[in-house]
Amino acid sequence: MGSIDGLDLGQFGIWTFGFEDQPAAQMRESIQELEEQGWRAFWIPERDGREALTHAGYLLSCTEQMHIINGIARIWSREARWTFGASLLLADAYPNRHVLGLGVGGEKPGTKPMAAMIEYLDEMDALQTPNPIPEAPIHRILAAYGPKMLRLARDRSAGAHTYHVNVAHTSQAREILGPEAFLGVEHAVLFESDPDTARAIAREHLHVELAGSYNIAKLRRLGYSEEEIANGLSDRIVDDFVFWGELDTIVEKLQGHVQAGADHVGVQVIGIEPGQSAMPYWRELGDALLPQRVSA
Repeated sequence: MGSIDGLDLGQFGIWTFGFEDQPAAQMRESIQELEEQGWRAFWIPERDGREALTHAGYLLSCTEQMHIINGIARIWSREARWTFGASLLLADAYPNRHVLGLGVGGEKPGTKPMAAMIEYLDEMDALQTPNPIPEAPIHRILAAYGPKMLRLARDRSAGAHTYHVNVAHTSQAREILGPEAFLGVEHAVLFESDPDTARAIAREHLHVELAGSYNIAKLRRLGYSEEEIANGLSDRIVDDFVFWGELDTIVEKLQGHVQAGADHVGVQVIGIEPGQSAMPYWRELGDALLPQRVSA
C-alpha cells in the first residue's frame, strides 16, 4: 500500500494549498518539520500563482527523503516539452522522490479534457531530448475521477489521483484501475465539532470546485439527487466530501478510503485562516496516522 512504481509514500500524506500563503523561508521550516515528524508524502496543487515544478523543486531541495507530488501540474500551464524537461531534471537531481501528477485542472472553453490529455501524453512520450537521461525514471500519475480518465491513468501512467471524492468513488475507481495501478485519494478534513459551523465552512470549501459541469456529472454518477446537488449542496454531500469533528472521528473516516481500495490518502486540512499554518493539526494527524509515531 502507498506505492507508486515501488516508491513508499506511506498510507497517508499531506495535501495542502497552505504553502501558497507562506514565504520561502517558512515553507522550508514547515516541510522540514513535517519530514522530521515522519510524513513521507507532500502534495501541492497549482492554482494560486506558484508554478508547479519550480515549487516541487524547491521543496525537494529543502528535504532529504520526502516525496513531493504535484497534485496537480496543469497541462494548460506549460507545453509538454517543458513539463518533460523539468521532470527529467527533477528525476536526475532527486531520484525517486518527485511524482509528476498531471491534470486538466479545470474546464477550458472549446476543449475536451480527455482529448487534451491524450494529446499532451502523446507529445510527452514522443519527445527526444538532448538532456541527460537519469537512471531514475519520471514517475507520472494522472488526475482522474470519470471512468474514461481513470482508464487512461491506468494505461498511460502509474495510476490516478482523485480529488473531492467520497468513499464510494474510491471503491469504484479501484475496480476500474484494477489491482496494480496506484490510487491516491485527496480528502478534506476539518477540526470542528459543531455541525452548523462545520458544514458552513465545508460547503464554502466545496462550492467552487463542485460547481462545474464535470463535477456535477460526478455527483450524479455517485447517486446524489438533483435536489441534493442544487441549492448549495446537501448536508449528506458535505459530510461525505469533508470529514469533520474530533480527531478520532476524522481518522476513522479516512480509514474508509483505505478499506475501499486507496493506496494512499492525501489529507487536506481546511478551515485555516489566511496567514495561519495547519501545522498544529498536521502534528495531531501525524500522531494518529503515521505508524512510526503510533509505535513510538
